[in-house]
Amino acid sequence: MTPTTATKTKRVLVEFPEDLLRQADEMANDLSTDRSKLIRNAVRAFVERKRRAELAKELAEGYRAYAEFDRHVSEEFAHVDVENF
Repeated sequence: MTPTTATKTKRVLVEFPEDLLRQADEMANDLSTDRSKLIRNAVRAFVERKRRAELAKELAEGYRAYAEFDRHVSEEFAHVDVENF
C-alpha cells in the first residue's frame, strides 16, 4: 500500500515509556512530521523488513531443498562444450 492510497484510519492507544516518547517526538520534529506519521512509518518499515526476512528465509530453504537436484543437473551437462552449446 502506498502512502497516497486513501484508507480508512482508526485511532489506537499505545503506551510508551516517557523517554522513548520524548525521543520519538524529537525525531518527528527533526523530520518535520508529527508523532502519528513517525509511528506509522516505523511500523510500516518494520512490517516490510519482517516480510523481506521471511521471504529470504523461504528462498534459502528452497535453494537448500533443490541443491541436490541442481548438482545432479549440472553434472549431467558438465561435458557440454560451451562453444558448441
